[in-house]
Order: sequence, then structure tokens, then C-alpha cells
Amino acid sequence: MGKRGVTVLLTVLLAVCLLGMEQVKDRKETVEAGMEVSEEEKLVALTFDDGPHAVYTEKLLEGLRERGVKATFFLIGKSIEGKEEIVKQMAEDGHLIGSHTFDHVQLTALSVEEACREISMTNEAIREVTGQEPEYIRPPFGSWNTRLECAVDMKEVGWTVDPEDWKVKDTDTVVERVLEKTEDGSIILLHDVYDTSVEAAFQIIDALQAEGYRFVTVDGVMLD
Repeated sequence: MGKRGVTVLLTVLLAVCLLGMEQVKDRKETVEAGMEVSEEEKLVALTFDDGPHAVYTEKLLEGLRERGVKATFFLIGKSIEGKEEIVKQMAEDGHLIGSHTFDHVQLTALSVEEACREISMTNEAIREVTGQEPEYIRPPFGSWNTRLECAVDMKEVGWTVDPEDWKVKDTDTVVERVLEKTEDGSIILLHDVYDTSVEAAFQIIDALQAEGYRFVTVDGVMLD
């Protein structure tokens, strides 16, 4: 290596050393200032089925707004009528809105034509309010098959954490079950049609945010 090459190499090494020293200095100043330093961001998706509800969904939206959290809502088509303003606010707040069928039916128990009708009717109801075509669907009971994948151009969404909030209807139990099983990349299943679930959602958010989790919509944790 010639003198010119050596000079360039030494210049690069010096720049790297100086950058490293500056990063260490910034980190030290941040810690001394009492600010938390995040080593690795952990993501979690909070999802809600069966809404919208005239009272509890609106309460939930207010709490999510206060906490700066975006969630995913899978709506029942027939429940949208009379609650259009709630759905509109949901969209304006930046939440992801998907389909949960029109009548909350088991899609695999229907013919493909009937199943597609359940989905298309819900998509139309959502589109009329938000102006957006839903891309995601959570089939009731998780009931889905390859025939529907061929007939419906939507992404099916499951879950990884299910506290069965619809069954226990107890805030403390729901919170405990969720916090016990949640990890990076989890998709949490709740229902925004019970006050106990909405209260649990707020406690879950506060606890997980304190642990360094960031809440995203399901498209932020799902792989294509």
C-alpha cells in the first residue's frame, strides 16, 4: 500500500474512532439526564374484535388517543349502522380497520359464495364510512381455509395472545393473562364490547409501554 493509501486508511480509522467516542458521550449524557436508552425496540399489536360498540368503543378510542397508541379493529358489518361517527373517528385517529364478517359467522360452514357475501358486505359498510377498502380480515373463531384465500383478496389475521376476555369478563384476570404471555411481535386479541376489556386494555398498554414495548397495527408485526 502506498503512502496515499496509508493516509486514507488512517483518516478513515480516525473518523470511526471519533464517531464512536461521540456516541459514547451522547449515551452517557442521556443516562445522566435520566432518560431511558432503548437497546432494541419491541413491537406488539393490540387488536379488538366484535365492535363497534356505542359506548365502550368510544371510551377505548379516547384512552388510546391519550396514550398515543394505534390499534387494529375488526368490525362486524351489521354493527356499523348507527355508529358511523365512531368508525369515522377510528379511521381519523390512524387505527387499522378490518373485517370480522357481517353477522359474525363461521365462514367455513358456509359456501364460498355465502362467505364472500359476508365479507363483501362488511367491506362495503367500512368503505362507505372511511373511504378505504379493508385489506385485513379476522374470521370469527379463526375459521379460514384455502378456498377462501382464492376467492377473497384479503390478508387473514390470527392472534398469539388470547386471554379469553369475552369469557372471564374480569379486568385483573385479563391483564394478568396478557402480560404473562406477551413477547416481541405478539398479536393480542381483545374485544371492545365489554367495559372490563377496555379497562384491561388501558392497564396492558401502560404496563407494556413501561417495559419498552411500542404498539403498532397488525401490519407492523405480520410478515407477508
